Amino acid sequence: MAVPGNEKTKRGTYRHGDLRNALIAAALELARQGGPEAVVLRAATRQAGVVPNAAYRHFADRDALLHAVSQAAMAQVAHTMEAEQDALPPTETAAAAARARFRAVGTGYLRFAQEEPGLFRTAFHVPGDMTHAAADTAAGSTGKTPFELLGDALDGLVDAGLLPEDRRPGAEFLAWSAVHGLAVLLIDGPLRGLHPTQAHDAGQQVIDMIERGI
Repeated sequence: MAVPGNEKTKRGTYRHGDLRNALIAAALELARQGGPEAVVLRAATRQAGVVPNAAYRHFADRDALLHAVSQAAMAQVAHTMEAEQDALPPTETAAAAARARFRAVGTGYLRFAQEEPGLFRTAFHVPGDMTHAAADTAAGSTGKTPFELLGDALDGLVDAGLLPEDRRPGAEFLAWSAVHGLAVLLIDGPLRGLHPTQAHDAGQQVIDMIERGI
């Protein structure tokens, strides 16, 4: 049986701003296990060890919490994409480096979707426009969001002479649509039963197709 006052005492240990971060971290864990549907204010406060009303100091309602969690999940997508780029071996030419960094963006995106399907679904659950694509709260360690990392990789292809300048505008949406579509098929669609090797090969084939098509 819980001892009265314990939750209030724990809440008091949070400094200004820490409770908000603690609630987002708790809700991220809920999203990891159950996707966006699992992100509920009461469950997040329970996970953080505070009384339910404490959440309303930072989030007006569930939608506000879900938006913050979506941004945090998007930042984790960015971190995985950055890690994929950081792991690239040295290349002999600038063109080879640009091509490898572009491919790593797609590979990292697909890897995150398969390793963290709950967070991936949550990252793209909140409806809205593209204003979130440059939000600091959705950025990785380089300060860039997944969309910005893709844009930088495409710019690198232009600089290396691999993508004509007149075909650069809008290329993000073509590349993103193809890779995101495969990601959804792999975690929620008819391809979710593929062996990991087959899923990886499918991803590389889609990235090959994008390279030829943009």
